[in-house]
Amino acid sequence: MPRPHLTRRLLTPRHWPAWLGVAFIWLIAHLPFRLLMRLGRLAGRLALHLNPERRRIAATNIALCFPELDRAAQQALVRANLCDVGMMLAEFALGWMGSDRAIARVPVTVEGLEHLEAARRAGRGVLLVGGHFSHLELCARLVSQRIRIAGMYRRMDSDVFEFTVLRSRLHYADAMFEKDDIRGTVKYLKAGGTLWYAPDQDMRSKDNVFVPFFGVPAATITATHHLARLSGALVIPFFHRRLPGDAGYAMRLGAPLEDFPSKDAAFDTARVNAQIEQMAREAPEQYLWVHKRFKTRPPGEPKIY
Repeated sequence: MPRPHLTRRLLTPRHWPAWLGVAFIWLIAHLPFRLLMRLGRLAGRLALHLNPERRRIAATNIALCFPELDRAAQQALVRANLCDVGMMLAEFALGWMGSDRAIARVPVTVEGLEHLEAARRAGRGVLLVGGHFSHLELCARLVSQRIRIAGMYRRMDSDVFEFTVLRSRLHYADAMFEKDDIRGTVKYLKAGGTLWYAPDQDMRSKDNVFVPFFGVPAATITATHHLARLSGALVIPFFHRRLPGDAGYAMRLGAPLEDFPSKDAAFDTARVNAQIEQMAREAPEQYLWVHKRFKTRPPGEPKIY
């Protein structure tokens, strides 16, 4: 997929504020890794106090998903999660605009590549199914150092950021498919491609089903089932988490889900949710609890937020 070209329209004065934002992110991305992590932790401490609405959402989600924790432990997890959200700026900046040399210096371990190699020997495409963690963009780029991947994404509201981020992603990715481009995605998977995909947000889609996530009915898109059915791709869970301090990141590719897809889209979607729940339990403070995951409710059930 060709990288987009800069047009004169994007240089008009109304876009200048967005370009200032891009320049700020570029400067952050070119800091040394340890300094970048310290900046992210500082932003995390500020995030504790800047957005009470997101704090309320995170607290609601954590209380729902971790009822076994007492109130003090839940509050501690909320604080840790909001601090982690502050790391997103640093990690997204590095993932989008860090140089190849800077990315190569990030400490990272990857386990389970043998599952991907076996799929390739069999001529099968792969859906790398992950979750929305603060470091998802950076880990996608880190894993791309070892395997060629594509991704699915939602267009940004800002034309400048859409151009900048798409161009940056296509520096390391085979392709980027808009979320509704099923035809292109299936064609890529049928050709043996590897697609990184995170189906764990409430998209309010007509293809949602209510299946458990941490024991709570969650509206979840059935796209993983349909993409696997249409393309014949294997579904491989993709775990990733940030290690303490400046130790970097640990990533793991699980074994392909057996007998997937089945004939039951809801059953398959519940299996995918179970995998993402396992990922979130391994690093609960790093999951994106500030998202209204349970915004859409089953008929007759009260609103959560």
